[in-house]
Amino acid sequence: MRQPTKDTDNRSLGERSRKWSQGVWNSPATSYQLVMSSTLALTVIGLIMVLSSSAVDALQVGDSAYSVFSRQLMFAGIGIVLMIVAARVSVTLYQRFAAILMLLGFGLQCLIFTPLAKTVLGNTNWVRIGSFQFQPSEFLKIALCVFLGTAIARRLKSATKWTQVLIPVILASGISIVLVMAGDDLGTALIFFFILAGAVLVAGIPMKHFAIGLGLASVAVGAMAVLKKNRFARIFATYDPQCEESGLCYQVTRGMAGLGSGGLGGVGLGAGREKWSYLPEAHNDFIFAVLGEELGFMGAMTVVILFVLLGVGIVRIIRRHPDPMVKISTAAIGAWIVGQAALNIGVVTKVLPVIGVPLPLVSAGGSALVATLLAIGVLLAFARSEPGAKEAFAARPSVVRRTFAIVSGSSRRARQTSGSSAKE
Repeated sequence: MRQPTKDTDNRSLGERSRKWSQGVWNSPATSYQLVMSSTLALTVIGLIMVLSSSAVDALQVGDSAYSVFSRQLMFAGIGIVLMIVAARVSVTLYQRFAAILMLLGFGLQCLIFTPLAKTVLGNTNWVRIGSFQFQPSEFLKIALCVFLGTAIARRLKSATKWTQVLIPVILASGISIVLVMAGDDLGTALIFFFILAGAVLVAGIPMKHFAIGLGLASVAVGAMAVLKKNRFARIFATYDPQCEESGLCYQVTRGMAGLGSGGLGGVGLGAGREKWSYLPEAHNDFIFAVLGEELGFMGAMTVVILFVLLGVGIVRIIRRHPDPMVKISTAAIGAWIVGQAALNIGVVTKVLPVIGVPLPLVSAGGSALVATLLAIGVLLAFARSEPGAKEAFAARPSVVRRTFAIVSGSSRRARQTSGSSAKE
């Protein structure tokens, strides 16, 4: 009888690994799992880093060291519940209520023109009702993503010219950007341009039209930057080698100092120095700097890889789903979340000027976290409706059932062992 050799075993193992990886990658459930797992991992990392980076500032103002973390934990819980609910909504229902969502988004954003408006760090993009305050522009992003997908997909069926497709797109996006800029929030307005670009690119807009739109958007962003003297100076200070570290470059200099001192493995969780009132907005826009300082290059790269995995899941939904509305809305949400993450990391690493956008799912901030998790819920609903996904999920045992089977098996083995001992 021929005995298996070591080479045969290795080839067999390699073949099984290849088949397993191909099976997992080709599974209709993979998009859902990639989006869900990367989102939960980023949320957990965010909670840990918010606790670490906010405790000092909270104590300085007389609050508990856990006050910011407790709020973030509460909003994470609310966001995850909303994400689960949004993931159970059908694509048809999103299409049916897209226009109403858009109007609700406009209505919420218009609250910044009422006495309920509140200015935070120079931006009047907040609304305060009693002791509760939120940023309506975060929820306007979700409404715009769903509306763009629905409106473009419908127009593509009947329109004969791209101008007919682009009319509702430009109208909804333009109103959104104007409303956000009315609160003087350039960073958030820039994310709306990302959403628009992601949607029209996946819709298949001719490159000539896209180039014209990109040029007009660049002019608009440039004008918005120039119109405010302080913002203009802050943007160009990033690229000025003579910029004073104690002036406009202070925040980004402290951020780079934190990142640089982290090394490969970091100084240790909780042991960072920049959060001791050296780095402004350490638990918010510059939380990536604290993460790099305390967890080092490995920790920072883990966050980057998780955003890449989230992006891969989003691209899979776009490529595999047959519904144009789903493809376009998914691209818009992906451009928002992954684009904002790239923008934030670019600011902290001094590649881009400081424009004030948080790191999605990681930075402190209830509105941003809840809205982002809600948008992830929409993505999960889309992933659940991929061809074959419903059957794939139905064929898999639930977590509860698997847990029950493991516990039952352990109990049965324990009884058998006990019985055998008694007979002996």
